[in-house]
Amino acid sequence: MAGLWRSYQALMGKYPWTVQIVTAGSLVGVGDVISQQLIERRGLAHHNMQRTAKMMSIGFFFVGPVIGSWYKVLDRLVVGGTKSAAMKKMLVDQLCFAPCFLGAFLCISSALNGLTVEENITKLKRDYTDALISNYYLWPPVQIANFYFIPLHHRLAVVQIVAVGWNSYLTWKANKM
Repeated sequence: MAGLWRSYQALMGKYPWTVQIVTAGSLVGVGDVISQQLIERRGLAHHNMQRTAKMMSIGFFFVGPVIGSWYKVLDRLVVGGTKSAAMKKMLVDQLCFAPCFLGAFLCISSALNGLTVEENITKLKRDYTDALISNYYLWPPVQIANFYFIPLHHRLAVVQIVAVGWNSYLTWKANKM
């Protein structure tokens, strides 16, 4: 495990953007596999690989780049590593970014699932509030710790590790018709 962590650190030093995006896409995919197997109990014979591929693509092309960029912007908006700065970052993150990000994620996944604009709006009305409330139960304490203890280039990885469970919930919510 230590060797794997050292390899990850070395790659993060050389290719931080690429590693963050690959990590995000991979872990969104893992979240979908967990969702299909443990939450939905589909079994391996009924696993929807196309759905997992769609969710991974959302991770690679939306989650990784958007969250990675957001953390850089947030670090410029709220400067410092104090407890107060961590609290401010968490509040800006959770009150400004999280609601928009969550809505966009749900819309993108619905669009990739072939829903019409009207169906997408109906699904968003049904699922968004529950997802946002669940978000507020999990993410504020994680983000305070993340902003206070974790260097900028590792924040996306920390979020994605915690997000394996969150992604399982979110992919279930996003794919529940």
